[in-house]
Amino acid sequence: MNMLTDKKITLIGGGGFIGHNLALALSKLGAKIDIIDSLQVNNLYAFGRAGDEILHRDLYIKIINQRLDLLRNAGISLHLQDARDYHAMSRILSDINPEVVIHLAAVSHANKSNKDPYSTFDHSLRTLENALDASRNSVSHFIYLSSSMVYGHFDSIAVTEDTPCNPLGIYGALKYAGEKLVIAYNQVFEMPYTIVRPSALYGERCVSRRVGQIFLENAVQGKNVIVHGNGKDRLDFTYIQDLIQGIVKIIENPKSRNETFNITYGEGREIREMAEIVQQNFPAISVEYQPKDSLTPDRGTLCIDKAKQLIGYSPMYPLEKGYADYIKWYTSLMDYKHAA
Repeated sequence: MNMLTDKKITLIGGGGFIGHNLALALSKLGAKIDIIDSLQVNNLYAFGRAGDEILHRDLYIKIINQRLDLLRNAGISLHLQDARDYHAMSRILSDINPEVVIHLAAVSHANKSNKDPYSTFDHSLRTLENALDASRNSVSHFIYLSSSMVYGHFDSIAVTEDTPCNPLGIYGALKYAGEKLVIAYNQVFEMPYTIVRPSALYGERCVSRRVGQIFLENAVQGKNVIVHGNGKDRLDFTYIQDLIQGIVKIIENPKSRNETFNITYGEGREIREMAEIVQQNFPAISVEYQPKDSLTPDRGTLCIDKAKQLIGYSPMYPLEKGYADYIKWYTSLMDYKHAA
């Protein structure tokens, strides 16, 4: 029998890019999934309240409605609740009584975090504290989605989970604070946890304006692709399906408990390589290079040896394969005929 069959899993902030893809995959494997999400942060209500000044607003609403339709069709329960409300969320968790809680609620963009620290704290760290406290006496496994941004500037070609963290800016600092809080709850209440550090995610139904998404938005409109820096900065681009595979392995394997894992493709690639893949599909566009944001850390490869050895993680999507799938989905969504 599948190890996830009938396992009760709750995703806090599960209506977002990572969450809805993860919920669909876990449900398909037989788990009983509940999502707690207010749909306020980078989601339906945020774009619905916004005016036309929001770039691609109508497109993002269309994509988010696709997410909700997929969740509804899969029979996944969505509890519309702001995770900042401790008492209300605690009641919902008590009613669901999940075995596993996966915490995804956050402001998912570093630039937005730096511009609005208060809101970022409120939606990231306060929601995490509420989730931890409501889970500590009943949940057998708490999974926290952190970020590669906790490392700050990489001090070597590849970082491991033991590399000292020195985050740069509000986003990375709050993610690292979240990790420490999760570990503290384990120390005090012995609640088993796993911390996940993804990197440079891309994939279907993302509206977070990550680099791979922005490249495609420009290309479809015939605009040039903008690269911040000289294009030689490296990111460990990770297709959403590889991250999902890693989280599934974490839930299934007891060796994941009380550990931190880099869950990425495990290979730093120059940003210009992603831009070149876009050019291959959209020959009419050019690549422009603009100054790099001073709060963007120099990154590269996240070593995934620990995840491979302990939980059998095996990423399947190099940039050429994963990004090609994403481009195919995106252009199909836009009904755009591009050169293959």
